Amino acid sequence: MSASTQQLQMDLSKELKQRAREEGFNPVGLARLPGSHRLQLRTAALERWLDQNHQAGMAWMAAPRRRDASQLMDGVQSLLAVGLNYYVRTTPKPGRLKVARYGWGRDYHRVVEQRLKRVGRWLSEQRPNCRWRVCVDSAPLLDKAWAEEAGLGWIGKHSNVIHAERGSWMVLGHLLTTEALEADEPARSLCGRCQACIDACPTDAIREPFVVDANRCLAYHTIENREPSLPPKIADALGPWVAGCDICQEVCPWNHRTLPSSDDPELQPKPWLLDLHRSDVLNWDDASWDERLRGSALRRIKPWMWRRNAEASTPDSPTNLW
Repeated sequence: MSASTQQLQMDLSKELKQRAREEGFNPVGLARLPGSHRLQLRTAALERWLDQNHQAGMAWMAAPRRRDASQLMDGVQSLLAVGLNYYVRTTPKPGRLKVARYGWGRDYHRVVEQRLKRVGRWLSEQRPNCRWRVCVDSAPLLDKAWAEEAGLGWIGKHSNVIHAERGSWMVLGHLLTTEALEADEPARSLCGRCQACIDACPTDAIREPFVVDANRCLAYHTIENREPSLPPKIADALGPWVAGCDICQEVCPWNHRTLPSSDDPELQPKPWLLDLHRSDVLNWDDASWDERLRGSALRRIKPWMWRRNAEASTPDSPTNLW
């Protein structure tokens, strides 16, 4: 590669990351396929996780393309990884039901996808012959591993990506492209000997560092479990959680720092989510569910599932860590 070509590559890489920041993404980073040796280790870890049936009912986690990002788009050379901070410095009212913070605002799939598509269109203006594809977490991409590869943060023992200044309260998105871009340094783990998340999980879902068994996870059961009733051990540990669970992130020391509170209009919590009564959810009909959850990622939880979860919940439980 000539010096001039390399300089053009570096300039475009810098400008692309800046364009992503203009869409509200922070952190941002770039990686080159096929990735470093660490990415190979993460892929091998996925295989072990699947072999142990830790995916529970999430059969889509076994999609072959998840193991190889090059299968997602012909000619892909690089990947832009972005994080969108959804932490808002507020809390639910005491004695109320709880919803994981990622679901407080507008459906993050739509928010991230729309913004990354604008970044992609900008890239097309700079390089008309390049191609690109947007991936949010519904795409078969090893998204956390690629975020780590691009330097956004490291994968914590609770399996969430942690940024040293922004903690783990962020959703991820990726832009795959055929353009050759300058890769950033992969992030290095700073968890050390800490195991606060492991100790705090009420169902021992974090079986060992970096390994979460969905069969034991409150978030999995409240969002993905389609059975008419929750397993007894899950119901007993549910506490106030009816949609996801943030316990492992709440206790993480990296989230105990003074974190930036998002002022993004699309990520602000709906007031009713911070004042959610058990009796209200138990009486939800389909129309109430549709009205409240229009444009929300929480629509994945169907009306009868909300009622099932609320029935098992105990809003005044000591598992309330806020």
